[in-house]
Amino acid sequence: MNALDSTAFEMTVTRRTEDADGVALIELSADRTLPRWQPGAHIDVLLPNGDARQYSLCGTPGSPTWRIGVLREDDGRGGSTWIHDHALEGATLRVAGPRNHFEFTPERGTRYLFIAGGIGITPISAMVEAAAAAGVDYRLEYAGRSRSTMALLSLEREHPGRVSVHAADEGQRLDLVELFATLPPFTTTYCCGPARLIEAVEAAARGRQLKVERFEPKQLGAPVLAEPFEVELMYSGLELEVPPERSILDVVEEAGVLVLSSCREGTCGTCEVRVMAGEVDHRDSILTPDEQDANDVMYICVSRSASPKLTLEL
Repeated sequence: MNALDSTAFEMTVTRRTEDADGVALIELSADRTLPRWQPGAHIDVLLPNGDARQYSLCGTPGSPTWRIGVLREDDGRGGSTWIHDHALEGATLRVAGPRNHFEFTPERGTRYLFIAGGIGITPISAMVEAAAAAGVDYRLEYAGRSRSTMALLSLEREHPGRVSVHAADEGQRLDLVELFATLPPFTTTYCCGPARLIEAVEAAARGRQLKVERFEPKQLGAPVLAEPFEVELMYSGLELEVPPERSILDVVEEAGVLVLSSCREGTCGTCEVRVMAGEVDHRDSILTPDEQDANDVMYICVSRSASPKLTLEL
């Protein structure tokens, strides 16, 4: 059983819309008051085999229902295919969350640039709505293969003059170099989409305020330490050895310590643990460079130790 199951609850599919080719917008309700969330949050949907998949919330915070957008990927890890086949109106899903490592809270005096690619529009759409409601300056650059594959294109109509759609099959390529060269000062950028888009944005936005969310793990080199290291669990009173071929999460779970986890590839943030001592070899796709330098949290499904010993708040 996935450890998330202890926090999960049932939700009912109350509405389903095929919003674009291969993309279903699924509205969920529950027999309980739903936790409030901020734009950028995601929920975990638990699959029958015990695995979990993460989907960004793209509705309105405070709404009595939640909405997610799911792109069917038949060559993916299986979650989207199962949801597309089974999450019909009236069906029940087990979900956990919400959690947020991509939080957006609009601030007066700050301009916002939102960049979305493909299904990355789901968390960005909630940010656009929040920026409009707060009365701050914002714009959205939305890229995709074609309009037929791009969900939530209603944003173009609902935010006139602030949304630019770049459909590749129409020759409307997004010129990131030009975009950032003309970007006004005091602009913060939020980006979500395929790895190639995020890498291009990071290259073009050097020196700018930038926050990204990845659906795929970053490509990394070899770990800092090629040999085993020790992990001390502060509350459990355990000292464990982590060999090179295993993750901290695997070793901790084998020792009987319960840790919430989901993606096991450093993209969802579920297994976040506070670091009490030692140096971390950060290998996740969540923390910014400044957050990594702070050395106060880590994601134990992928990150390792850069020192002979780590002490964790477990």
